[in-house]
Amino acid sequence: MKRYLYLSLLPEALIASMLPPEQFGNYLAVGTKKRTRGQAMFFEVDPDFESNYFNLADIEKLCKPHTDGTPKRSKYFSIYRVLENIPLTQLKKLYLVTDDGRVLGIDKAEYSPKNDTKLRLYQQLCPVNPRVASSLEPQEFAKFITNTSNPISVPKIVFVQLGLHDLAIDPVNGSDENLPFPNIQHLRDCLTELKLAKDKPTKTVIRFMQGDLLYRTIKNGFFVGDQNNFIFYKFPSINELENEYYTWWRSALVLGFR
Repeated sequence: MKRYLYLSLLPEALIASMLPPEQFGNYLAVGTKKRTRGQAMFFEVDPDFESNYFNLADIEKLCKPHTDGTPKRSKYFSIYRVLENIPLTQLKKLYLVTDDGRVLGIDKAEYSPKNDTKLRLYQQLCPVNPRVASSLEPQEFAKFITNTSNPISVPKIVFVQLGLHDLAIDPVNGSDENLPFPNIQHLRDCLTELKLAKDKPTKTVIRFMQGDLLYRTIKNGFFVGDQNNFIFYKFPSINELENEYYTWWRSALVLGFR
């Protein structure tokens, strides 16, 4: 029976499983008896990944079918400094799971910097999860947040860019219609301060992620980076979501209204 290796983002963990990605995502979100709900996000890791940091030598012995023949759903190998110790070249698809277990897999894509606005909003996901406003485009932000010469840095970062609509241009008077963020006035204040401060590239909006990520707020996609590498996972367009991934999208849209 095939074994898979997954990097969970929320919470950060390295997990082996005998479930393929769609089944694994459903298991993380709703369990085996459908008595729980919880959003999940994870990367599939190259199954041939070898590491001196993680003890993967016993993966076949530890991740094996149960005595009744059912597959092993999860075997945790680490819950600490996981992203830091996995080369970005080992990451495969990114999977986004709704709180009722619908799974969407997205692939790596070419990234072209777009300087269409000077104000951006990033939700960091792993290994830390503050929400941050920034004047930096995503690749610049990844390099900034992983720069060890800064007072605060992380070795690698996974984050998603959220849409600001009119606030990206005019944080004071721009319309906040259809922006489901808490405390919009505080967000406006942070963006305004950032716009006026020429030497300040980031401003923390929320110190830690509260609740689930609203997939409908995603602007373009997910980013993974360090000082030397940068990966972009493009989020599907509205047209693609409505026509190709309708079941997942319908589930994602009702998150926060259940």
